Amino acid sequence: MTDLPTKSQILDWIAENPTLTAKRDIARAFGVKGARRIDLKRLLKELEAEGHLEKRRKTYRDPERLPPVAVAQVLEPDGDGDLFARPLEWLGEGAEPRILLVLRQADPALGEGDRVLLRVAPVRGEAHQYEGRLIRRIGQGARKLLGLFRKTAEGGRIVPIDKGQDREWLVRGDAAQGARDGELVEAEQAGPPGRLGLPHARVIARLGDPSEPRAVSLIAIHQHGIPDDFPDAALAEAEQMEPAGMDGRTDLRAMPFVTIDPADARDRDDAVLAEADADPDNRGGHVVWVAIADVAHYVRPGSPLDAEARRRGNSTYFPDRVVPMLPDRLSGDLCSLHQDVDRAVVAVRMVFDSEGNRRSHRFVRGMIRSVASLTYGEVQAAADGVPSDRLAPAMDTVVTPLYDAYAALRRARARREPLDLDLPERQIVLGQDGRVTSVAFKERLDAHRLIEEFMVAANVAAAEELHARRQPLLYRVHEEPSPEKLDALRETVQAAGMVLAKGQVLHTRHLNRLLAQAEGTDLDDLINMTTLRAMTQAYYHPGNFGHFGLALRSYAHFTSPIRRYADLVVHRALIAAHDWGAGGLTAGEAEGLEATAEHISATERRSMAAERDTTDRYLAAYLSERVGTEMAGRISGIQRFGVFVKLDETGADGLIPMRALGAEYFHYDRDAQTLMGAETGREIGLGQRVTVRLAEAVPATGGLLLDLVDIEGTPMGRGTRPAGRSRPRKPGRAKPKAKKTARKVRRTRR
Repeated sequence: MTDLPTKSQILDWIAENPTLTAKRDIARAFGVKGARRIDLKRLLKELEAEGHLEKRRKTYRDPERLPPVAVAQVLEPDGDGDLFARPLEWLGEGAEPRILLVLRQADPALGEGDRVLLRVAPVRGEAHQYEGRLIRRIGQGARKLLGLFRKTAEGGRIVPIDKGQDREWLVRGDAAQGARDGELVEAEQAGPPGRLGLPHARVIARLGDPSEPRAVSLIAIHQHGIPDDFPDAALAEAEQMEPAGMDGRTDLRAMPFVTIDPADARDRDDAVLAEADADPDNRGGHVVWVAIADVAHYVRPGSPLDAEARRRGNSTYFPDRVVPMLPDRLSGDLCSLHQDVDRAVVAVRMVFDSEGNRRSHRFVRGMIRSVASLTYGEVQAAADGVPSDRLAPAMDTVVTPLYDAYAALRRARARREPLDLDLPERQIVLGQDGRVTSVAFKERLDAHRLIEEFMVAANVAAAEELHARRQPLLYRVHEEPSPEKLDALRETVQAAGMVLAKGQVLHTRHLNRLLAQAEGTDLDDLINMTTLRAMTQAYYHPGNFGHFGLALRSYAHFTSPIRRYADLVVHRALIAAHDWGAGGLTAGEAEGLEATAEHISATERRSMAAERDTTDRYLAAYLSERVGTEMAGRISGIQRFGVFVKLDETGADGLIPMRALGAEYFHYDRDAQTLMGAETGREIGLGQRVTVRLAEAVPATGGLLLDLVDIEGTPMGRGTRPAGRSRPRKPGRAKPKAKKTARKVRRTRR
């Protein structure tokens, strides 16, 4: 008996074959015959009752009109941020109609190129001809790839530059767009792959010489689809902006605010100020001000600037460039808190007691004038007793109060016990020619921690303020690790001879005790990295689910609206909650917060992946001149296909393929994360110290291949498995097989 298709299969067929949607067409497509057609009819009626399908009275339709249910492709958002789509099956002689997408809060975020099934209805008196409501998304945009073009007699081939992707793509001569041999190109799939041949692609962009140093970040930008050109409407709007005035603002210009940033900072969107609290009821207390650029004054909901900022979601930072969320007229000028210049801000005044507990806070929309643009190193030197000429007169009014307040907040942090991971950040230094001159680990100063602690306090105050005022907002959510990830962490910890208690509600203090056990030992880096891997990824959401890593019940991003759209949403929520005038969160925005949260969480992940890939490629380029050199490192990962090693000097990750481990066969234990030699019993595990030889470094992909020299000082022989010897069977497999055979024999004899 022929099985009936599922409802999902029926909807997929209708989506992909909009001209073959009669019952007989569907029956023919799924081989439904005879009495089973009655059951198919019942399924179709159920889909109609559920609103997924609409029955038509006639088989044929007017070719100049779209059917009630149509397949369409999503277009790029327009200047107002609206999404439109074009029908994929248009039979009319006139111009192809435009469909405005009317999305519900529960609908998934859509992007350019997505194929969707829509319920469409005609409209009059609008620039678009139809409105469409999403039934379902049925496919992503055409697959894109980045690679090196290799010219052939028939056209060419594209060799992908993604790590782990070795399948080439064919390009016909008329689809090469004039690409030259060896040139870096962006391409998209041009059709389904043949049964025996390679898939076809067409070149859509030529990106130039891949060996140019500054092509590294360009590769990541194109590979991950990060928008790097602002629409003309957004640029024009930004250029017409004038500095905000004092109307409706609190005048804070007489207060000694300062900005503290890296020496190479590209923008300065936060300023700080601390002073002793004069309230006699708060002896030893502190008043801390955090002032943040009032980006919401300039970027209004529904504007071209807002649409582009939301599309980007955040700024993306590379060693040689920044892809900003906002044009430079805002990020580098009007919303940058330059020294001795009036700048509009949203500021919070926080009062702490002597132990760092926040007693109260108050938000204002104001105007400041920064008295100094300082660097972390300069402030730290002053705190250490070596002030610069310009900071020497300001020690008592600026530096000392900042560090006194930080000391109190640090005591409160110690009681709270947020997750205390020690993961040094790599810094890639480029020369004038764009090539890597050095790779080092950034120094962590108390000046860095001071600013971080003040920003965390301001973010908590923003979340609590908006919650108390019942104002919709986007929280920064970090949920606790899943049971599966915790089990994996415990296995690694036990293999390292340490303890992570089981059977209790997990708190960050438990993980901190584990990290303290490893501190100062050879396993320090391993336990820190493994603990990080056990964590869930933080994301944005209109619901408050807490922040596990910071050990906070409520947390929102407020302190960087120049580079994060989530912070801009929080600023708008504060403006609406305090009735400060223009630039507040609108009712439409509030209804769509869940979709916004999903979208900007995805753009954040996209930027992180692009930044990570760029770092890998720069490191591979830097190490490519040292092929054959021996280096020290530590095993950071075990897989069936090989061993990952983190190199001490650069922090780069390389792979020792299984073939390079030695002459014997190794058994892989996924749970214990070990490899064991079948002949020698030699065990390879996480955290072991190794010496490796760099065998290959590929800048185009960022891949590093290593040869193993020794483990914990014990040399490892290389070579292939001796001829004529069979591959040893994994221990434990022969016995179960014998039992199975015995059961079969017993059943036969009965």
